[in-house]
Formats: sequence, structure tokens, C-alpha cells
Amino acid sequence: MELLFLGTGAGVPAKQRNVTSIALKLLEERGSVWLFDCGEATQHQILHTSLKPRRIEKIFITHLHGDHIFGLPGLLGSRSFQAGTSELTIYGPKGIKEYTEVSLSISQTHLQYELHFVEVEEGIIFEDEQFLVEAQWLEHGIPSLGYRVEEKAKKGELLVSLLEKQGVKPGPYFKELKEGKTITLGDGRVLHGEDFLGEDIPGRIVTILGDTRFCQRAVELSQQADVLVHEATFNAEQAEMAYNYYHSTTVQAAETAKTANVQTLFLTHISSRFTYEDWTMLEEEARAVFPNSFISKDLMEISIPSKK
Repeated sequence: MELLFLGTGAGVPAKQRNVTSIALKLLEERGSVWLFDCGEATQHQILHTSLKPRRIEKIFITHLHGDHIFGLPGLLGSRSFQAGTSELTIYGPKGIKEYTEVSLSISQTHLQYELHFVEVEEGIIFEDEQFLVEAQWLEHGIPSLGYRVEEKAKKGELLVSLLEKQGVKPGPYFKELKEGKTITLGDGRVLHGEDFLGEDIPGRIVTILGDTRFCQRAVELSQQADVLVHEATFNAEQAEMAYNYYHSTTVQAAETAKTANVQTLFLTHISSRFTYEDWTMLEEEARAVFPNSFISKDLMEISIPSKK
């Protein structure tokens, strides 16, 4: 599991930061990529990476401001040349279906794959045997969502030493017991898989928030997350401006991370008013509250290791 920051800027593209888009790479877990927001020129950013658009299985849109969706029609069209019949689902606030369909219709863009839409209400919006995704409304000038991605716990390691004491040698029985099945040995003994497995391995949690003021729902979505991606459009001295424009400061993002007991915080949605020389200052403001804070940069990729 990796996070790839395709765009980390706010509002408009800048020389050092494109507008918002983040890829959650689940290549080992499910052979796919989940995209969070798709600002202008996202597909151009992808050209600088190893990411394959045909691998994009889901796109989660936080809100309908242009810096989060203007790249969507172009990416969908280009993907049509690469993905064959690989379907794609877009999640987002009410209006994302109309915006996408009108854009594709007016431009006469014909997709060669099935496109599905889920216009989100609060709560669990996706669940399968591997992952669960929860969405909650945040506090922004228009409806804005935060997403919490939870990897489900995996079965514990097979306790080989216990099996050896039972005289069971490596082979087909190991696989069945690892799957929690019950087996019958040649001498008639019955072994239950759950008796030979260690504790379940907890899954990883990634929380990616849309634009928001500091709010309790952001804290709730972020509880115990391994990684929190939080907007930090303003610096610590601009708290009043952040509130008036429905955004957060570096310190407020750090306070969310601290209150929610997350492991690592990445600041994103950085205003173009802050140049490269300011980035260290922004990071230090957050670290004064939550030491394990980092400012994100375009095309930065971080690994989220499995838990033990």
C-alpha cells in the first residue's frame, strides 16, 4: 500500500504544485489504484509516474470545486484508450454524476468501459472482504467529504511449531489450517485451524479529508489512522482567514492528528502564496503540535507498511 501525491496545491495550479489529486496504490492488495480527487492536469502528472490509468478502479471526489474535479473528464477519456473494458466507479457528492456525464456528452467523449456513480451519503459507502470505506461530511463552503479507508484484519500467522509438535509436516494441511479450516489426519485426529493461528493482524487505516474547517467529524474519521492527509491552506497566523474561507491552518491539521491519535500526518492543499522557501516553516508549525507531521510535495510517494 502506497500513497502517491499527484497534486498538492490549492485553488489554482502553481509552478511548484499542481492542484489536488492523491492516488492510493493497492497493487499488492488488489491489483488496483484508488484516486482521491482529480484536479486539472492530473493525467499529465500521472505521466511522470509509473501509475497506469487502466489500474484505476475507483475515484473518490471530496467536493465539486474546480481544483478537485476539472481533470476528471480528460482522465476518463484518456483511460478509455488504455483500459479496455475495465469498469470504474466514481464516488462523490450529489452533482458529480451530472457534471461528469454532461462534460463527456458535450465533448462527445465515448468511453469504452462501464462507468458507475455513487452519490454519497454519510456512512459506509463501500465494503468487500478486504476494505471498508466510510464517508462523513466536513465543514466547507459547499458539501465536502472526508474518506476513511480501513483495511480489514488478516488472519494471524500459522503457528508452525505447534503443528510440528502434533507431527504435522509442511504440505497441503498447512494451507487448509492457515485458511481456518478443520482437517482430519490419517490417524483420525481432528485439528481446527483457529487453534493453530496467531492473533489477527490489524489492517491499515488511511484517512483523506476534503477541504474543511477544523471540526469534530474530521477527528472522528481520523481516529487511530496510520496516515492522515489533511488540508493546510493557511499558516498558523491566518486562523481567522481560514475560518472565514472554510479551510484549515497547519496547526489545526496537527491538532486533528493529535486528538485522533494518528501515526503520521501529511499536509496538503498548500496555497500558492507559500513558495518553496516557506514550506519548512509550514512543516515546523505543524510539528510544534504533532511531531510526526510532513508537508506533501507533488509526485512524492510514501509506503504504508503492513502491521505485525
